[in-house]
Amino acid sequence: MKSAFLKFNAWFHLWIGIVTGIIVFIVSITGCILVFESDLRDWIIPERMAKAPAGAVQLPPSVLVPAAEAVMPGYHVHSIQYHNPGKAAEITFHSDSVVYVNPYTAEVNGIVNKTDFFSYMEQGHVTLWLPHDVGTKVVLWSTLIFLFLCITGLVLWWPKKWNRHNIKNAFTILWKGKLKRVNYDLHNVLGFYTLPVAILMAFTGIYMGFGWISKPFYWITTGGEAMPAYYEPLSDTTRADALPKLRVVDDVWRMSVNELSAPKSSAVLIGIPEDDEPVAPVYTYVNMEGAFYTGYFFDQYTGEKLQAGGLDVVPFAEANFGTRWRRMNYSLHTGLILGLPSKIIYFIGSLIAASLPITGFIIWWGKKKKQKKKKPAKQTETATA
Repeated sequence: MKSAFLKFNAWFHLWIGIVTGIIVFIVSITGCILVFESDLRDWIIPERMAKAPAGAVQLPPSVLVPAAEAVMPGYHVHSIQYHNPGKAAEITFHSDSVVYVNPYTAEVNGIVNKTDFFSYMEQGHVTLWLPHDVGTKVVLWSTLIFLFLCITGLVLWWPKKWNRHNIKNAFTILWKGKLKRVNYDLHNVLGFYTLPVAILMAFTGIYMGFGWISKPFYWITTGGEAMPAYYEPLSDTTRADALPKLRVVDDVWRMSVNELSAPKSSAVLIGIPEDDEPVAPVYTYVNMEGAFYTGYFFDQYTGEKLQAGGLDVVPFAEANFGTRWRRMNYSLHTGLILGLPSKIIYFIGSLIAASLPITGFIIWWGKKKKQKKKKPAKQTETATA
């Protein structure tokens, strides 16, 4: 029974790994690039930065929004995001452009196209540059298969005997060995060391895409609770005491920065309903630079707080484990969870994950060539006999 299991495990790891190898490579290498997306954007897009003058305070949306709309005639602001000190406010429209405005002076830094190298990498990471419905399914199922490949790889790595020689081979790369041996160690040893990160990246990826995984996971981690359904409350269009929309948005922004953020953070995202959205609420997400964001909704005419549904509307400190995991899942998937240290770990992990299909293929190709060489030798021996 054990022998049959090990044979199947080896067969699965080899052939399923070969079939999905190119997909794993693309998803891993694009993920490797995207780990430092925000840092690289700050470096190559100077419009994203805004030095805070001494003693300056951030201006409210009612000052920044008109400045952005002035350079985008015919468009109305969809959302405004305040980042932490030193960065410009990011203002979006229903268009392919983003306007960056200095939050301390209301000067427009520039208009930047959303479609760039990083958006192209993100498309590859999520859809393999295929049509969205097809590409996302291929990526999700391949990621699920990769999760099983991690487990079968661990079985193959596991030493038959835990003696000194086998332990050394399992945990170290023989750099002085032949190229074939070094390649084997790069696949076997590095695959083991990157296993925790690879499993975490794979699981958090399929968690985002497969409801039949996220919902049972929530049920298990909460002791049998059903995942709350998401819904947005509606604004009351019958109110006679309606306030100007930007005044409501200003009030929501001040509340977000001064009261709702815990820990205190100026990184907030505010959604602003357009004129053709009479019942849509004003929404705000606080602590947007971290894993502990929380969403709130308000009547666009009065600023009254409204009750919404879902996993994002409960303060993080009050949330159960299943809800907290859902809120942290994106940061766990991208390496944002611990800032720079986790980004470095994820970058290295993604790079190794991208190398595994290559080193694995080289191992298989070397064995295949070796088997071909053996056959003619056997035929010669038979003819001589």
